[in-house]
Amino acid sequence: MHKRTLGRSGLEVSALGLGCMTMTGGYSGTPDRDDMITLLRGAVEQGVTFFDTAEIYGPHLNEELVGEALAPYAGQVVIATKFAQDIDPVDRQPRGRMLTPDDLPLAVEGSLRRLGVEDLDLYYQHRVNPDVPIEEMAGAVKELITAGKVKHFGMSEAAADTIRRAHAVQPVTAIQSEYSLWWRRPEQEVLAACAELGIGFVPYSPLGKGFLTGTVTSSTTFAADDLRGQIPRFADEALEHNVSLVKEITTIANARSATPGQIALAWLLAQKPWIVPIPGTTKPHRLAENLAAVDIDLTADELSQLDSLSSRIDIQGGRYPDHLEAQTNL
Repeated sequence: MHKRTLGRSGLEVSALGLGCMTMTGGYSGTPDRDDMITLLRGAVEQGVTFFDTAEIYGPHLNEELVGEALAPYAGQVVIATKFAQDIDPVDRQPRGRMLTPDDLPLAVEGSLRRLGVEDLDLYYQHRVNPDVPIEEMAGAVKELITAGKVKHFGMSEAAADTIRRAHAVQPVTAIQSEYSLWWRRPEQEVLAACAELGIGFVPYSPLGKGFLTGTVTSSTTFAADDLRGQIPRFADEALEHNVSLVKEITTIANARSATPGQIALAWLLAQKPWIVPIPGTTKPHRLAENLAAVDIDLTADELSQLDSLSSRIDIQGGRYPDHLEAQTNL
């Protein structure tokens, strides 16, 4: 597996990471826990060293799963986790408010305990709290770094100005935001800020929540517990229009004896050397498929063709329901 460094931080990780969110539910049903432990350990054996989780996934269950699965590889892998919401420690449900600087010492202790580690490799603010100046949140993380509880600070779904303000207080190692051939907003300002400040960029949903794999069609229906059923881009009329993007990606993929998902990942990897996508999966064969994308070098003509079709096809529907989209890019 090729390695990449997240910005100027010196944090070296595998060129592709593994997003772990759906290993404890989210896309219709909850996978078998033992199967997910096997999958996580298999990812390490295939060269993956970068794993992404969060306190809210589960909630708490995902950190516990990742911690148990990766315990045999202490010191060999990088685990990123995130904080944002106040979660009841007993019933493990959000209590309706976002964390403040005063909450972070307790939050970080919980993540350390669940992951079974002495310090957190990368600690993201999962969403910006609009009621707390970002300088105060960055300062609180800086105290955790000084105390030896956290190694690197990250932010998720933050706007360029917010990133700059936080970075002035505590250097930011990585920004995690959605980025793919069907969601290119980071190109407007955020990627330029990352380049300017020496910050790595970690695209989540690099396969468009499965859309760019070609396995979602205009006739696909989603179970009641599948979060995609709540997303406007996956609604019937929007989906019927949006599949045209995948059809054209598939044409390029067929010419390379690759899958559309591999082409979508290869396109992301080609954008910047400090970009590290974290596709998620619960299936071993999909993991192997995704990892093979690292070895696909797209030509200048192929990259231009992908850029053109992504810009030309006007994707319909929001990537989140309105109330969730309002929490991003702050």
